[in-house]
Amino acid sequence: DGGSVQRLFSRKGVVEVAAVQATGNITEDDLLEATLDANPEEIIDEGIGFTIISDPNDLVSVRKSVEAAGYDYESAEVAFVASFDQDVDTVEAAEKLEKIIDALEDSDDVQNVYHNAKYSDEVEAALNEE
Repeated sequence: DGGSVQRLFSRKGVVEVAAVQATGNITEDDLLEATLDANPEEIIDEGIGFTIISDPNDLVSVRKSVEAAGYDYESAEVAFVASFDQDVDTVEAAEKLEKIIDALEDSDDVQNVYHNAKYSDEVEAALNEE
């Protein structure tokens, strides 16, 4: 039922920016300063880069603000963002989830796959070793 999915996910503008730019490393504060007038809702430090979340109507403004500050962005799109994360703390559960996601992504009838799984550091490390 589409209603249950709408409670779990919200349409948001999502701009991905690498932390290492041609001009040097940037910080969350650099991005906040660059995009403040474009109304970002949240800037998430992903370690190797940043995810800027905004209202979908502000996506272009956020992207242009990033460019105007002299930063390159990896992607800018409207996507469904989970309202909350679901912790996955066993390798077995993560492997099953990865198989399901892979199968869905391989289907010609599926355009995008969104999920709210959040792997623990240990699970992430184990998956990366495989």
